[in-house]
Amino acid sequence: MERELTVADWRGYAQGQFPESAWSVDGDVLRAVAAGPRIDLISRERFRDFVLSFDWRLPRGGNCGVAYRVNEETGPAFQTGPSMQLLDDEHHQDGADALTSCGALYGLMAPWHDQRRSANAYHVSRIVVNGSLVEYWIDDRQDFPQFGRLREGHIVLLHRGTEAWFRRLRIEVLQGS
Repeated sequence: MERELTVADWRGYAQGQFPESAWSVDGDVLRAVAAGPRIDLISRERFRDFVLSFDWRLPRGGNCGVAYRVNEETGPAFQTGPSMQLLDDEHHQDGADALTSCGALYGLMAPWHDQRRSANAYHVSRIVVNGSLVEYWIDDRQDFPQFGRLREGHIVLLHRGTEAWFRRLRIEVLQGS
């Protein structure tokens, strides 16, 4: 059953509370504050198999991502959970490398399709995680990285030093989870 994720479902990585200095809330929009500290948001719950759908946008040169199946006790999110790269490829240096371009399984697997997306516009994405099957979708184009060792973990909205907006975050926990 799908449900909406609200600000109450998130806290600062390695913190107990929502990091208001790093993220702002405007209605249903969570926004990474570029001038604030780089504190990732982590879901209060752990998820095993799920479909995470969300809208996102970045400013010119923007960079962020969504990590999943993260074990917070081990260190930074990138050390335990894979992440979907969200990037303005045209205006950010990471866009020059397919392994760190928009839609990539960050640093490990390039997207199968060119996922270049315009800055300052919302895009619709989905991450499907079901057992060892992982699908990335951006604006109805799909990629299939087969990656991930943990069967359960947190979802993390990564703060990479630029503004990033997320809205309409919803989660559907799949049966058998």
